[in-house]
Amino acid sequence: MKNHLFFIALFFTACLCAQDTYLQCGKIVDTQSGKMLSEKTIVVSANKIKSIQDGYVNGTQEDTVIDLKNKVVLPGFIDLHVHIEGESSPTRYIERFTKNEADVAFQSTVYAERTLMAGFTTVRDLGGSGVNIALRKAIEKGIVKGPRIFTAGKAIGTTGGHADPTNGMRNELMGDPGPKEGVVNSPEDAKKAVRQRYKDGADVIKITATGGVMSVAKNGQNPQFTVEEIKAIVETAKDYGMLTAAHAHGDEGMQRAVVGGIKTIEHGTLMSEETMDLMVKHNTFLVPTISAGKAAAKMADIPGFLPPVVAKKAREIGPVSQATFGKAYKKGVPIAFGTDAGVSPHGENGKEFGFMNEVGMPVMEAIQSATVTNASLLGMSNELGQLKEGFFADIVAVNEDPVKNVSTLENVIFVMKNGIVYKQ
Repeated sequence: MKNHLFFIALFFTACLCAQDTYLQCGKIVDTQSGKMLSEKTIVVSANKIKSIQDGYVNGTQEDTVIDLKNKVVLPGFIDLHVHIEGESSPTRYIERFTKNEADVAFQSTVYAERTLMAGFTTVRDLGGSGVNIALRKAIEKGIVKGPRIFTAGKAIGTTGGHADPTNGMRNELMGDPGPKEGVVNSPEDAKKAVRQRYKDGADVIKITATGGVMSVAKNGQNPQFTVEEIKAIVETAKDYGMLTAAHAHGDEGMQRAVVGGIKTIEHGTLMSEETMDLMVKHNTFLVPTISAGKAAAKMADIPGFLPPVVAKKAREIGPVSQATFGKAYKKGVPIAFGTDAGVSPHGENGKEFGFMNEVGMPVMEAIQSATVTNASLLGMSNELGQLKEGFFADIVAVNEDPVKNVSTLENVIFVMKNGIVYKQ
């Protein structure tokens, strides 16, 4: 009798596991070719795309059918530059001293869910306290709703540089942070910092090659690493299979990062044509983060929102990012999609598509930058970034053709990640 009941239970479990989801799509975006395809059915089994069939297919009675016949369906978007732990606010600078790790962790879950609901099913988190590593694990286990995260853990900077966590503190609190805290001052320090990130569980390496806008330090653009230090970071990261990214506003620091072998330049605000040519030569990608530049400029105009030293930099650098991106795109610099959400609000990542389009990048190319391009940079080109058999079932939908109305990408109405529907 026990065996009989066991086989009945096994049969029903097998039936449940065999259930597929049929997404009947009016149009789907083929991100590989840049073409729009009509009247297709995407069949999802477990967490993968099982097949894409012509016409509207229903499956069996046990299967789930989702009607997206009046929608445009795309692969889940990938944002290569977010800071998932926090968000700009007038109290953010004091919160370094008032919030515990647990406080940061709880608030990060809100930002993670917002990001997922905006259609961004994968992100690269480029620096926080280290809570971002725990958040990634929680999302992977299904404890928290959020995007698939590739994280840098803590960013790497130099003493007094943009990623020095003690900038702006009084003398007795500054101490002397080192590689473990993400502060380096030699090639040997640099190697140790990369290995520490690997030990901590980070996926990628992010350095701050120049000064930055949002840190409490006077210079937002000076170079802050030597070429030798950058090369040590890149070579060590390569040994550990980690992609490298460099925050950079100033031109000299950018050039050092490119020559040093960094793969993606974040922001690139004050980039010269010489640097653009260098990036083309080295196949180095620009992650423009126009959203952050615009957000920083707006915050600078609100009295008391930013510390005076930060507001000054935001007024100087923020308004330049979009125009620089337009020039770089026309020059042929490779482009990857990223917003720097956390400076700009989480969940508004889709606005970046419109900002890119405003200065000359066709909408379809902007979509490709957020799908096939970013999937390739993450080493996931055979699993993410396309609606294709065998790929992860990361699928989103919008109401209108984005090529005709790019703002529709700001209003994602359907989100599936790993075969699970989170928004419908």
